[in-house]
Amino acid sequence: MQDDLATLQRETFDYFIREANPANGLILDKTEANWPASIAATGLALACYPVGVERRFMTRAAAVERTLTTLRFFWNSPQGVEPDATGYRGFYYHFLDMQTGRRAWQCELSTIDSTLLLAGALAAGQYFDEDTEAEAEIRGLAEALYRRADWRWAQDGGDTVTHGWTPEHGFLKYRWQGYDEALLLYVLGLGSPTHPLPPSSYTAWSATFRWESCYGYEYLYAGPLFIHQLSHVWIDFRGLQDAFMRGKGSDYFENSRRATFVQQRYAVDNPRGFEGYGEHCWGITASEGPGPSTLKLNGIERRFEGYVGRGVPYGPDDGTLAPWAVAASLP
Repeated sequence: MQDDLATLQRETFDYFIREANPANGLILDKTEANWPASIAATGLALACYPVGVERRFMTRAAAVERTLTTLRFFWNSPQGVEPDATGYRGFYYHFLDMQTGRRAWQCELSTIDSTLLLAGALAAGQYFDEDTEAEAEIRGLAEALYRRADWRWAQDGGDTVTHGWTPEHGFLKYRWQGYDEALLLYVLGLGSPTHPLPPSSYTAWSATFRWESCYGYEYLYAGPLFIHQLSHVWIDFRGLQDAFMRGKGSDYFENSRRATFVQQRYAVDNPRGFEGYGEHCWGITASEGPGPSTLKLNGIERRFEGYVGRGVPYGPDDGTLAPWAVAASLP
C-alpha cells in the first residue's frame, strides 16, 4: 500500500510539472486540446512544490524558481475592469489563457478559486523561509497578493460573500451559503490584514448549515466529498472549533471523517443499484463523467452527467466514482 501511495503521489505531482507553462507558472485545468489554465490548479501547484522538495521529487532551487515565476506573474498581471484582464480587486478569473494569462471564455472573477490560489501562495511564503534574496521575494509577493484581495468588496453589500463577478454583468447572483468549500475562503477573508470580512459574515454563512443524521453518523452535511477535503489541504482542523462546532461537540476534521464513513456506507447500501459499489469501491464527488447522455442498462434508463458535483446521500449519483476521492481520504 505504501508503495502504491508513493507512486500515486509522484504521478500526481508530475502533473503540475508536466502541465505547467514555465514562462508564467500557470497550470492547465485538464489535458484537453486548447484548454485554459485554472487558478485553483495553480494554487494547488504552489502548495505542492514544497511537498515535492520534502519528498525529493524536485530540488529546492527548482521549486523556488517555479514559485517565483508564478507569484511574479500574478503580482504583475493586469488588474482592472477590462474584459481581458487577469483579475480585479485582488481576485482572479477562474480560467486564464495558458500563454497570455488573460481571462478565458468570459469566465467569472472567482472568489473561491482565488482563495485556493492565495492559499497556495501563502503556503509557499511559509515554507520558503531561508535568508536568501529569492526566498525573501517569495514571502513578500505572497503577502502582497494576500493584502491586495478586497474581501469586503466581494460581499457586494450583503452579509455573505458572492461567488464572483464579471465586467459585463457585475456580481453573480449566487452567494456562499450552506456548508461548502468556502470554509477556507472565510478563514482567509476574516484574517485579511487589509480588507477583512466582519465576523458577522462568518456568522451569516454558518447560519445556513445543515446538521444531519445519516447511516448512523451525525455530521454537518455537504454532498460531494471534496467539500470535506479541500480546505484541509492547508489547515489542520483537528481541535479547532467555531461556535457551530462547539455546539455540536465536534470539529471540521472529525466532521470530514464522519462524512467519509457516510460515503462508504452509502456505497454499501447502493440505493440506485449501480454495478460495483461496495465497501471498497466508493468516492462520489465533483468529477468528470461519461455524459451528458441517457442509456438503458439492464432494463433501467440511466441519466449520465459530464462534470458535476456528485454527492451523497441525496445525489446526484449517476454511478460515477472518482478514485482520487478515496485516495484523499486516507491518513
